[in-house]
Amino acid sequence: MPVKLIDYERYYREIWAHTPLSVKGKVTQVIGLVMEVSGLRPSIGEYCLVEVEGEKEPVGAEVVGFRQGRSLLMPLGNLRGIAQGCRVLATGKPFQIKISPDLPGKVLNGLGRPIFGGELGKALEYTVENQPPNPLERRPIEEVMVTGVQAIDCLLTCGQGQRIGIFSGSGVGKSTLLGMIARFSEAEISVIGLVGERGREVMDFINNDLGPEGLKRSVVVVSTSDRPALERVKAAHVATAVAEYFRDQGRRVILMMDSVTRYAMALREIGLAIGEPPATKGYTPSVFAALPRLLERSGTSSTGSITGFYSVLVDGDDFNEPVADAVRGILDGHIILSRKLAARNHFPAIDVLGSTSRLMPYIVPLEHREHAARVLELLATYRDNEDLINIGAYVKGSNPQVDRAIAYRDRIERFLRQDLSASVTWEQSMKAFAGLFITGPGEK
Repeated sequence: MPVKLIDYERYYREIWAHTPLSVKGKVTQVIGLVMEVSGLRPSIGEYCLVEVEGEKEPVGAEVVGFRQGRSLLMPLGNLRGIAQGCRVLATGKPFQIKISPDLPGKVLNGLGRPIFGGELGKALEYTVENQPPNPLERRPIEEVMVTGVQAIDCLLTCGQGQRIGIFSGSGVGKSTLLGMIARFSEAEISVIGLVGERGREVMDFINNDLGPEGLKRSVVVVSTSDRPALERVKAAHVATAVAEYFRDQGRRVILMMDSVTRYAMALREIGLAIGEPPATKGYTPSVFAALPRLLERSGTSSTGSITGFYSVLVDGDDFNEPVADAVRGILDGHIILSRKLAARNHFPAIDVLGSTSRLMPYIVPLEHREHAARVLELLATYRDNEDLINIGAYVKGSNPQVDRAIAYRDRIERFLRQDLSASVTWEQSMKAFAGLFITGPGEK
């Protein structure tokens, strides 16, 4: 009797064609910001849904750790209403957002959902935590990214795909500077992440610093200081994912994040809540592991570029505090905003002597570099002798270099100032820059 062969392939197809049974865990306890869940075996970073009695929509949560055989979840929303026994469903995938070409002109919350500018059209699912481009596949940075801010374009020239930190204390004008770059730069798309900002400042930034023209070609991602720590962390990743989406389409993108410090603070909250030991000034070790993973995602790829401007809020104007020190070591340059300059009504309050662009020598011609070096040399000479000059102790003619620094002081100061509503093109900046030393004071 012939043996009848069983078509196992058909059975496999039937099995995979049906949705498997979903396994649900349950909340066993909540301590602080963290839920303990039993009955599930999810992976770190997996997105879960918590069913809350009386609520139509489940609360999103993410797996952040494990303890004694139980999963530790942190909610992406409010803990209110979550009780012992609430059922938890693991989705089997990381947190994703809907993304589409219609995003410019819209404001998103920290979870990537539109809160201003209307709903999205046809959209696709996009993972928010992606790997940085392969370093061997990154295109070299060879073209200038014109920001429209004269002091940056001439003395701290940035390249397309460069990552720059903006370091300042509170109230020195970093949000205003970011708004100027968003309005005046030659980028095709600007993505702005407002992480941990005061609620009052969000509309001020959108209406005053960004303005209607700036918003038309921008995507703003907002997670204010009152939102859960995990949502603030996700806001930084959502903004970066939106920038990556447009970069993958071959666009020139500027990504601005205000601020990396508040992103690090949110990471610290999460780390401490799950029992991670504090290390440097209360920051947990995972903070310093997460910073390069986020910051390395910008830059060039084989298709487009993301030029990153990351603001760093320094406590007490201490530019060597742990987060500022770590970020400065990762990025390709830094812009220091000076409280002393801001107090003198000098805006943008950029301390060009304390700032640097590591890629400027490779993307501007020799003549430009020489002009910049000459300006910086005169500023440094004046600063070194400022006390003597102010008290009248310096005698004119004692040092020719100091005489030149005094003669050019006012001209350079006027050049470095810029009205907040005035856009300066690259050609205008170069013309003004070249004219600094033509028929200047004391020169033939």
